Amino acid sequence: MSISSLSSGLSGLIANSTALDSSANNIANASTNGYTPEVADFQQGATGGVSVSISQAGAAASANAGANANSPSGTDLTTETVNSIQYKAAFDLNAQVVKTADQVLGTLLNIKA
Repeated sequence: MSISSLSSGLSGLIANSTALDSSANNIANASTNGYTPEVADFQQGATGGVSVSISQAGAAASANAGANANSPSGTDLTTETVNSIQYKAAFDLNAQVVKTADQVLGTLLNIKA
């Protein structure tokens, strides 16, 4: 149980870190003309845990961005700020899961020894 908790916590750390990177990239490029924001899509892993895929905000937006490089970015700073707060909170929670699983595993190993 502790090993699966470590694995789930680690997958959450990686997924939320990737999503936070994507959100930071969107914020950094908010004033870049023709920039198409990225969207994080979380999925449950086959063996537990979570994964994330990063894609462009939409096929129509991508086609538009290529056609008109002088158009403003489609980044909504309010949405990106909220997303960043959510990703950080989820990262912190997953770090706590890893910490707790490590403590439980350490206790089990000490009892076994």
